[in-house]
Amino acid sequence: MMTFVLVHGAWHTGDLMVAVAEHIASRGHVVHTPTAAGNRLGDSADTSLEEAIQSIVEFIESEALTDFVLVGHSYGGMLITGVADRMPAGTIRRLVYWSAFVPNDGECLNDLVPPFFLDLFDKMAESGGSVMMPFPIWREALTNDMTDERSTAAYAKLVPQPYRTFTDKISLSLPPAAFAVPKSYINFTEDTGMPHSMPWHPRLSEKLGLFRLVQASGSHEVCFSNPAAAAGAILMAAQ
Repeated sequence: MMTFVLVHGAWHTGDLMVAVAEHIASRGHVVHTPTAAGNRLGDSADTSLEEAIQSIVEFIESEALTDFVLVGHSYGGMLITGVADRMPAGTIRRLVYWSAFVPNDGECLNDLVPPFFLDLFDKMAESGGSVMMPFPIWREALTNDMTDERSTAAYAKLVPQPYRTFTDKISLSLPPAAFAVPKSYINFTEDTGMPHSMPWHPRLSEKLGLFRLVQASGSHEVCFSNPAAAAGAILMAAQ
């Protein structure tokens, strides 16, 4: 039996990881799906990246978790990188990046995305501290393996994302490649959340140094379209 902490991506909450968690738990494992600061009901639109990271650290400490697999989906890669840098050595069993951003010290999420995303979200953030995923990008790039009906239903579950979590630069004592904890990267081959000229793998995965690669068929949002496949990939990555 293993223990897992699944950290959601931007515009998501921990509740949206539950379907994946249930498939992992059905194999006899313990799974936690916390919601990071900034994505919880009533959280400030000005929530910082450090506050989001610290909220996951505090969750882990409140549950007294050790020897667990820490999984980050998409933006969750920013969070698990920060968490791994702040937790005592030996606490985390393995880091699993699931179509996730991998930052080095001083990088922000916006440093790792294509320019058209920056233009879009910068304009959106002018009217407030949060941004929302535009439905056309959600439909065409993130849920390309879902029907219109299922994509629309999933979109209705998203929450606004504090823009500071994209623009704040992460502070790390070591680059992820130097982390002692073992690392895995899951690459879903139909994921066009990042354009294939700026792919998740190997562009971001190679920043982990030595890592285990798991590839499977699916879009960026397999947590909605095929949670069983997401769970299977996570379990393979965690072994």
